[in-house]
Amino acid sequence: MQWHDRAIILGIKRHGESSVIAEMMTRERGRHLGMVRSGRSRTMQPVLQPGNEVEVTWRARLDEHLGEFRVEPLTLRAARLMETATAVYGVQALGSLLRLLPERDPHPHLFEALEVILENLHNPADAGELFVRFELAVLNDLGFGLDLTECAATGTRLDLAYVSPKSGRAVSRNAGAPWADKMLLMPSFLSMEENRAADFDSLDAAFRLTAFFLHRHVYEPRGVEAAAARDGFVQAALKAMKATARDNGFSERKHNG
Repeated sequence: MQWHDRAIILGIKRHGESSVIAEMMTRERGRHLGMVRSGRSRTMQPVLQPGNEVEVTWRARLDEHLGEFRVEPLTLRAARLMETATAVYGVQALGSLLRLLPERDPHPHLFEALEVILENLHNPADAGELFVRFELAVLNDLGFGLDLTECAATGTRLDLAYVSPKSGRAVSRNAGAPWADKMLLMPSFLSMEENRAADFDSLDAAFRLTAFFLHRHVYEPRGVEAAAARDGFVQAALKAMKATARDNGFSERKHNG
């Protein structure tokens, strides 16, 4: 058995004296493990870092075997991913999300989304919004997708202000008003009507939204906890956005003054 594919490194574990077991998100074959001989060598260590993109050849006698990877570097972004807190925590949290999916189950759209978010983890505003959309995509692929396109009660696509914690569907402001204290807030940047970038409040609401449904549908039934890296990423992204908003406000007041 042999195949070739593009892949993004998610993590590695030592195997013997010089080899490693590499965990990768491949474009066509999903999350896949394999042994890399001499993976701890000076040549391979910089390549086999989380977030790097590589070209791999996988070989095994039978498809169900662990198999071996031969790895060629394509995009080495790991050093840049160590420069900000959002990137450090983000790459770990993304790997944890992908581990919720069955091994060797293809999700090419998630591979492509992962490429995009890894290129933007240094920017807290973009990283936070992309991360939330990635969590929503993982929920959808696990069979627990949210419907945020129209009101569950009236069918309108306008003024969607809430998300029902029971159905995971959007609810308009008027329809949800009597139960507002029991509803989850609809992040404005996820609304098709708004079509604007995330701000601090909407991003905070979005993190709470995805955390709620991941806990209810995934973590709690499996008896596991969310990765600590997610909390680190959320705190870093919100802190950076708050600082940016404060700096922008100061600059605006200085200009007007």
